[in-house]
Amino acid sequence: MGRPLESRYVGCLIGQCVGDAVGFMVEGYPPDPCRRYADGVLLQELEFEGRRGPFALGQYSDDSQLARELTASFVERRGFDPADYARRIAAIFAENRIVGYGRATAEAAQRLIAGVPWHAAGTPPPNAGNGSAMRAGPVGLMFRDDAGRRIAAAHDQGRITHADPRCSAGAVAIAGAVALALSSEAVEPSVFLDRLAGWTSEIEPVLAGVLRDLAGWLELPPERAAPVIAAAGRPDFRDIDEGISPYVVPSVAWSLYAFLRHPEDFVRAIHTAVAVGGDVDTMAAMTGAIAGARCGIESIPALLVGRLTDRGTWEAGMLAGLARALWQIARED
Repeated sequence: MGRPLESRYVGCLIGQCVGDAVGFMVEGYPPDPCRRYADGVLLQELEFEGRRGPFALGQYSDDSQLARELTASFVERRGFDPADYARRIAAIFAENRIVGYGRATAEAAQRLIAGVPWHAAGTPPPNAGNGSAMRAGPVGLMFRDDAGRRIAAAHDQGRITHADPRCSAGAVAIAGAVALALSSEAVEPSVFLDRLAGWTSEIEPVLAGVLRDLAGWLELPPERAAPVIAAAGRPDFRDIDEGISPYVVPSVAWSLYAFLRHPEDFVRAIHTAVAVGGDVDTMAAMTGAIAGARCGIESIPALLVGRLTDRGTWEAGMLAGLARALWQIARED
């Protein structure tokens, strides 16, 4: 991997936002329309003029808004300050700036707004959605070479909104995957997944077991892997009829499947994340963070990068500047 680390830090944050924005247009859709849409937007580079409510392609959702706010907190505090990050989560909800939020995160945000401390605000088990994993990519950037601090930060940023340990395990997996993707070494899927399983097992065993099984499932084509992964980890809920649900275990597993099937091809990885159907904005956000960290900003389609926006602000240039600021702090740490 000859790509400069700075490019890959930018690629991680921009890649998350691009994956999220692409998936956001078809979040909750079944596999067939998601596949056709992903084929057109990602493989054929067709113009997409559809909208989701008031939003055109390019608007990213809460997944990336909260990852961006975590990155901004890292930069401002020059490290991880969970109280500062909790204030940022409360503010984005209180000011009605959040887009497409999940119920557990919203409930926790209301507790934060009411003055509940960050370590007591998380929505309790059995709520095990992917809201803490979806924003954990920047943790892997901040602590790429320090597994202990990375695991602790992924866990703590996660439990601000989600108290179920499966959610923290998902955040540890995504942060760890970003850190591993930044390595100059070739991606060996079985080794990659074994490392992630070891880190997540320090928090909770269910996801760790699924990650070890995932090494064998990578041989399956997407249409055969999807039902296997959708059922992984003893799902507590399926609030969609088809595709992968927001339950943290299968959604993290599918995000890793999408990346590890195409570890050197950002577009193909995102395509796999979106084409499966279901909670595709979050899965494409997680896959995009990992693939962007691996492949760098140059690998991400410029047309999609140029469309990024958060209702007219925090567009690609500002996001890239924030990622470069984090790169400067991380290299000095």
